[in-house]
Amino acid sequence: MENNYMSTWKKNSIKIGTPTNILAALTSFIPVIYLCIAYNCWPDASLVMSAWGMVALSFGAFYFVEPISYYASLGMTGTYLSFLSGNIGNMRVPCAALALDVTKSKTGSIQAEVVSTMAICGSIITNLIATTSAVFIGSGIVAILPEFINKGLQSYASAAIFGATFGNFALKKPKVAVFGLGIPLFCKLFLPIPAWMVIVLSVVGSVAVARLFYLQEKKTATAR
Repeated sequence: MENNYMSTWKKNSIKIGTPTNILAALTSFIPVIYLCIAYNCWPDASLVMSAWGMVALSFGAFYFVEPISYYASLGMTGTYLSFLSGNIGNMRVPCAALALDVTKSKTGSIQAEVVSTMAICGSIITNLIATTSAVFIGSGIVAILPEFINKGLQSYASAAIFGATFGNFALKKPKVAVFGLGIPLFCKLFLPIPAWMVIVLSVVGSVAVARLFYLQEKKTATAR
């Protein structure tokens, strides 16, 4: 029954999520196309490809790293929702991870899919309300805050969110957490490689280590 529910869930998720995300990607070009038509300022194809190449060199690794690394917390439907709404690392993943932890949901189960999806939907609605409110009152609040608080928010807010998320998972899988933190530190200190390669090695290495620990635990449980 669990497999039947999961199969139906994923089928419907793909049916809705795939065209929705593709449509969002296509419609994101509408403002640019409108400006080009209105002001007759079409850029050369070589310029467009050159600009995309610069972006791909800086962020191309995320095309592959983020879907793989976030999938365990987001699930299939949550992944569609998160890449459609944005703020994945600093909003969707922490909310989904906390919801899975509170409900003690097993990763890969239909319960985990439902729980993570509900948590992400809730975060999107909350985020939308907060963002809308910030448009009207955020600038005023920031203007009256002391300078050191503004600098602290700009410098450490994202790091604090990622650190809290890492700590949440580290408590559950401390052996994997050692490698999850150790691999990027080693790469950063001893290997002269670009940042995107550090990210790829960190994610792939952590997943590989987690897989080895899983197989080892499974083998030990079978032997008993």
